[in-house]
Amino acid sequence: MQSYMKIPLATKLCVLQLLLITFCFANDKNSSKPRDRDNNVSCLLTFLSITPQKTSSYGSCGHSGCFCAPGIPGIPGSPGSAGPAGVVGSPGNHGPEGPMGPQGNKGNEGARGRQGPPGPSGNKGEDGPPGPKGPQGPSGSAGSPGNKGDTGARGSQGPPGPKGAPGSFGRNWKQCVFKKLSDGRDSGLIKVKTQFTEDNCEECVFKKLSDNTALRVFWTGPLRIYNCDNCCSRWYFTFNGAECSSPAAIDGGVYMRYGSGSRIKNLHRVRHIEGVCEKIHKGTVRVGFWVGKCSSGNSADASTGWPGGSRIYVEEIPPPQA
Repeated sequence: MQSYMKIPLATKLCVLQLLLITFCFANDKNSSKPRDRDNNVSCLLTFLSITPQKTSSYGSCGHSGCFCAPGIPGIPGSPGSAGPAGVVGSPGNHGPEGPMGPQGNKGNEGARGRQGPPGPSGNKGEDGPPGPKGPQGPSGSAGSPGNKGDTGARGSQGPPGPKGAPGSFGRNWKQCVFKKLSDGRDSGLIKVKTQFTEDNCEECVFKKLSDNTALRVFWTGPLRIYNCDNCCSRWYFTFNGAECSSPAAIDGGVYMRYGSGSRIKNLHRVRHIEGVCEKIHKGTVRVGFWVGKCSSGNSADASTGWPGGSRIYVEEIPPPQA
């Protein structure tokens, strides 16, 4: 302690000044900003109450007029914390396509695939041209005629064969024409005249050729009833004097509701009555055309025919189908 007191004051101040300068420069070296470094120097000068008189690259000295050497560098400070990550940059442009590489070597042949299903049948081909005619073979020699054999014994008569179908025949028909007929009877057989004659006859005679056939007949000509009310007349065919029963009668009726007095009517109208009669034996058949009273209604003043053509037609026809 006594030794320290013997040290001159000027020396003590120089040592103290050197320590302070070292401390200030240590802080100045660790500071990252120039403003902080200026604050450190001002702090030192204020503490020592020294007005700078001379400045060098090593710092400043006080009013004592000494020039101090730089102090020992301080220990580097610890590194600061890492700053925030930067923004990811945008992707670069697609580069140009590179050149095509060399062709590779031919690969090994693959395994054979499974057999596919059979295809559809093809169309039939066209016929080929006919081949050439072959040569004619040699003609053989004719053999000698054989001897006539003996007449054999007569065999026994065989059973009768099945019945054949009915034979066909040409058309067999006839017509009996009414010429200038005007028959005014109300009942009975109409008198007719045969074709191409003026002779009166009572029936149209027909020659039937088979028992298995039928007769088709029809009447065409004027029929009328006159001057009556609620009256009716019936015209019908007969075969050998009898009406047809197989299958039914062949007839037709003419009815009038009002036709007398102030409503008197005398209308002659052409009418047609037709039918087919079966089961008539072959041979001569007398076909008659009759007029009479209907099954209901009043009797009528009947008239058959009118000047002009009227007729009965008769035809033999095949039997009906089964």
